[in-house]
Amino acid sequence: MEEKKLDLNSIIGFVLIFGILIFMFYQNQPTPEELEAQKAEQEKIEAAAQAEAETQQPVIETPKPINIQDSTAVADYKNTVGAFGFTQTAEGTTTLENDVLYLEVSNKGGQVVEARMKNYVTFDSVPVYMAKDGNAKFGLNFTTSDNRVLNTTDLYFEPTLSNNGDNQVLSMKAKVSNSQFLEYRYEMKPGEYLLDFTVRSQGLNGVINSGRPIDLEWDLKGIRHGKSVKYENRYTRLTYNHDGGKISKLSESSESDEETEEDIKWLSYRQHFFSSILASDTHFKTAELSSQNLVEEESKETEFTKVYKTKASLELQGGELSQNMHWYFGPTDVKVLDDYQDLGLADSIPFGWGIFGWINRYVFTPFYNFLSSFLPFGIAIIVMTILVRLALSPVTYKSYLSQAKMKVLKPEITEINEKYKDNAMKKQQETMKLYNKAGVSPMSGCIPALLQLPIFYALFMFFPTSFALRQKSFLWAEDLASYDSIFEWSTHIPVISSFYGNHVSLFPILASIAIFFYMTLTTGQTMQMQQQPGMPNMKFIMYLSPLIMLIFFNNYASGLSLYYFISNLITIFIMLAIKNYILDEDKIHAQIQENKKKPKKENKFQRKMREMMEQAEEQKKTGRR
Repeated sequence: MEEKKLDLNSIIGFVLIFGILIFMFYQNQPTPEELEAQKAEQEKIEAAAQAEAETQQPVIETPKPINIQDSTAVADYKNTVGAFGFTQTAEGTTTLENDVLYLEVSNKGGQVVEARMKNYVTFDSVPVYMAKDGNAKFGLNFTTSDNRVLNTTDLYFEPTLSNNGDNQVLSMKAKVSNSQFLEYRYEMKPGEYLLDFTVRSQGLNGVINSGRPIDLEWDLKGIRHGKSVKYENRYTRLTYNHDGGKISKLSESSESDEETEEDIKWLSYRQHFFSSILASDTHFKTAELSSQNLVEEESKETEFTKVYKTKASLELQGGELSQNMHWYFGPTDVKVLDDYQDLGLADSIPFGWGIFGWINRYVFTPFYNFLSSFLPFGIAIIVMTILVRLALSPVTYKSYLSQAKMKVLKPEITEINEKYKDNAMKKQQETMKLYNKAGVSPMSGCIPALLQLPIFYALFMFFPTSFALRQKSFLWAEDLASYDSIFEWSTHIPVISSFYGNHVSLFPILASIAIFFYMTLTTGQTMQMQQQPGMPNMKFIMYLSPLIMLIFFNNYASGLSLYYFISNLITIFIMLAIKNYILDEDKIHAQIQENKKKPKKENKFQRKMREMMEQAEEQKKTGRR
C-alpha cells in the first residue's frame, strides 16, 4: 500500500483551518454579564435534576425482575439506566468485509445481522445470504446479581473498528463504564470465511450472578438457495461434533427434532452447499439443539428450509466470562473447510457413513477435483465414470461368468425340480450336490454385486455433496448440482407434483432407458432359471428399477443421473463384449462336465449343510412312520 505523505499545500491548509478555529473561539467568548447569567441558569437546572432524581430513586433501589418477552418491561428497562448500569449508544451497523465475505454487525445485540457471499449467487442470480432481514439471532442470556434476567440482544454495543496487521478487528462493547463491559470481538482475515470470535467480560463479576447459568442462544432460519427446495432441504441439516469427535446430526426429514448433548466442539447449520458454523476452543459443556422442517412440498414460493435453534451453556472463570470461538460463513466445500483441520470443520460435510464416506471423501472427491481442473465438468463426470467401470470390469466378468455357468446347468436343475417336485428338502439336497460336483456356487453371482455396493453408495453421496458441481453446466443442464429441465408447467397436480415435480428432466429418462436395457441383458437368462419357490420375481424388478430412476431422480442432481446413464451404457458394452468375445458357453459346459468327474472335497460349511439336510430328511421319514 502506498504510504501517505503531507505536501506543502496540505500543511498550509491545516494552518489556515487552525487559525480560523482560534479566531472563532475568541470571537465567541461570553462577556462577564453573560457568564453570570449562565451560572445562574446552570444552578437552576442542577436543582431541578436533583429533585427529579430523588423522586425516582426508590424505583431504582427496588427493581422488579424483568421478563424479556414483555416488550413494555424491556422498554422500561432500557430507559432506566440504573437498572443494570449498561449505557446506550446509537442504532446502526458496522461493516466487516474481505474479498470473499461481507458482514454487517449491529450495535443492537452486537450480532451479525447480514452475512453475504461475494463470489456466489443463488439459482435465480441473487447473492447468497446466510443472514439477512432478521433470520438470524445470537445472544447471551444471563441473570444479574439482583436476579434480573438479561438478554444481550436487548443491549446496545459500542463499536470500535481497528486493524491487527492485515486483519480487521471489530470490538463491540456493552458498557457499564470504561472499565466495566461485556465485549464481542470479531477478527476477520483476508480471503477467509472464518472469523475469530471472542466473548469476554471485564469488571462484571459484581453484575453477573455467578450462581446462575449463562446461556448462549443462536437461532437461524435457513434461506433457500437452490432451484429444487425439497432436494436442497434433503441435505440441509444441523450437524455437530461432540463427545471427543463424534459427528451427529438432527433429522433432515421429520417435522422437528430435538437433542441435548454434552461436550460440543462445533455446531453446523448446513444449508446444503453453504454453512453457518460456530466452533469453540473451550467446548460447550451442554447444549440443547433443535431443528424444525419448513418445507412441505416443492414450490417456487418457498423462501426458507429449516429453523435451527441452539442453547449452549457457558462457564465463568473467576467471576468473569471468557470464551474463544470462531464463526464460519461460507461454502460447504471440502477444499475450503480442509484449511481448518484443527477445528475439523470438513467433517460437517455428509460424505456418508463408514467405508462409504471414506471412499467418497478420500477417493472420488479428490479424483474428480483433479479431473475437473483440466476438463469441462460434465466431461470430467464421464471420464471418471468410464474409469470406475473399467476398474470394476473384473467384478462384472465374475458376475457374468457365474450367470453363464448357471445357464449351462439349467437343464439339469429343471430335471431335479421335476423329479423331486413333491419333496422340497430332497430337491434342495440334489441341487446342492449338482453345484458341488460342477464346481459352481449360486452365491458367486451375488458376491461381485455386493463388492460394488460401497462404490455405488459412495458415488450416490458424492454428487449431491460435491460443491465443485454447483452451477456448472453441461449440454442442456444448467446446473449439474440440480435437476435439468426440458419441460415445465406451473399448475400444481397433487400427487404428481409431490413425487415427480413440475418439470421433466431428460437425464433421468436416459438413465432409465439404459437401466432397462441393462436389466434386460442381465436378468433375461436369470428369469428362465430362477423360477424356484422363494426366488424374487426378476421380471418385476426389471421394470421397477427404471421406474424408480424415472420418478424419484427427476428432482435429483443432473450430474448423478448423468453418471447412472453413462455407467449403465458402459456396463452394457462390457457385458456384450464378455458374452460375444470372451466367454464361450461350449467351453464352460465342457469344463463343468470335467469338474463333475473329479472327486470333490467338502469344506466344513458344505459338510454341515449336507448333514443338516440329511437329518431333516431322516426326521421327516421317521415322522411319517
